[in-house]
Amino acid sequence: MGIDKQSDIAANIQIGPTDQGMVRIYIEAEGGIELPLDFDPEEADEIAEELRAAAEAARAMGSVKPRRR
Repeated sequence: MGIDKQSDIAANIQIGPTDQGMVRIYIEAEGGIELPLDFDPEEADEIAEELRAAAEAARAMGSVKPRRR
């Protein structure tokens, strides 16, 4: 599956700071998968920029059905 293909896998995501000064993106998916991803603040800023750019590109593609979280 590529990044541009729809998926039926449900997952929860949480984002917040760690006690070590990192930014954690925590993903919990079906089947007991838990994935803590830690980034330094500069990397987190880059990820945020990529998310904004992807959201802008998705808007330009037209109406998108909202996905459950």
